[in-house]
Amino acid sequence: MPDPAAPLSASTLVLRAKEREIDAVRHLASQADLVDVIGQLIQALQRERGASSIYLASRGQRFADMRRTLVDEARPVEARLREVVAADLEHAQAMTAKTLSLMAWALLGLDAMAALRTQIERQAMSAHDSVAAFSHLIAGLIELVFQVADAAQVPSVSRLLVAFLHLVQAQEEAGQERAVGALLYASGQVDEAHQQRVVHLIDAQERSLQVFAEFADPALRARLEEQQLVPGVARLERLRRTLCTARPAAVLDSNLSDTWFNVCTERMDELWLLQVALVKRLREDCAARIVEAQQDLQDSRGLLRRLRDNPPPRTHAVDRFFDAATLPEAEQQRVPLPAGAESASLLDLLQAQSARMAGMEAELDTARRTLNERKVIDRAKGMLMSRLGINEDVAFRMLQKTSMDQNRRLLDVAEATLSLPDLAFASLAVQGDKGVR
Repeated sequence: MPDPAAPLSASTLVLRAKEREIDAVRHLASQADLVDVIGQLIQALQRERGASSIYLASRGQRFADMRRTLVDEARPVEARLREVVAADLEHAQAMTAKTLSLMAWALLGLDAMAALRTQIERQAMSAHDSVAAFSHLIAGLIELVFQVADAAQVPSVSRLLVAFLHLVQAQEEAGQERAVGALLYASGQVDEAHQQRVVHLIDAQERSLQVFAEFADPALRARLEEQQLVPGVARLERLRRTLCTARPAAVLDSNLSDTWFNVCTERMDELWLLQVALVKRLREDCAARIVEAQQDLQDSRGLLRRLRDNPPPRTHAVDRFFDAATLPEAEQQRVPLPAGAESASLLDLLQAQSARMAGMEAELDTARRTLNERKVIDRAKGMLMSRLGINEDVAFRMLQKTSMDQNRRLLDVAEATLSLPDLAFASLAVQGDKGVR
């Protein structure tokens, strides 16, 4: 620990920078535990949501026992999340206020689960409301993952967190598709709003997985491509086609609800295995970055010790970096480095560290840009939903249609939407009624 009474030197700052880097990676390693348990909980809630949807839509005739089993499986994961959050609070100074607020929001959502499950057990709510309640909690958990990814300062870890975020998002979209499709099949009738929701969720999954592939390792990308070739994907496509092409109010074979649930679950299980592999890679990368930073710290200390042990004769140039007067007399008489070597060595160290930091910033910019695009598009959707009284699917289709019609990037359209005056939304409402509903 540096002596607070000692004069400030460049060596102190160089070593402190390295120590801060190690602390940052260690914090990210602890955040890997957080995102891992969040991913586990999301999967457990998704399974419970799907079974609850079928249970309610079938008026308690299907999936009653399975739903109770899945509730029992989810509870230990909920307890594990509470433990991880409690452990993270010991390092709360390293977290943003937003992260802490989202943690609190997640715990509030878990506190409300007992009442939700009681309502479902008693069939005191609709399948639609059940799906919405689960989805609301899961959305908050995903937002917490987003916040962790947004705050990451280590490029390789940040890229993996962006990949993780979009993989979890794809799983959630697949989970909602399973729940909504199960509701339709179990009810035995096509509902146009739910049908359009399925179409939107299929498109959304593809977009999320594209971003995942962009930021994931080649091995994980290859694994995703292999998953697209399994037989279950073809079965899922056939069931999707049945749902998406049926006319409103058409009769569906309710016996297919179990088949739909199982096929969708197979796909989500494959994505889950991909998530497990990604978390393993994330932990490995954090460990490697810690070892690398510790080695850099030792190298820096070695160089600085060498400079201290070999002060130059007849010059005090090195005093700009070290207070040689505080060294023992015997150490000051050791064989010196060649004239100028000590300052050049330290400058080399500083320049190398600066170049490394510049490279890290360039990589981080790529990850931050992707996360920022997601923020802007989500804000634009939220504004359209609020001002026009439409749902998320319709809001996104409005942005998407404008993007295609004007041959502009979706991000540019979203930014333009956020800058629109209030009077413009009356015109948008008319266009929306004509073009996207």
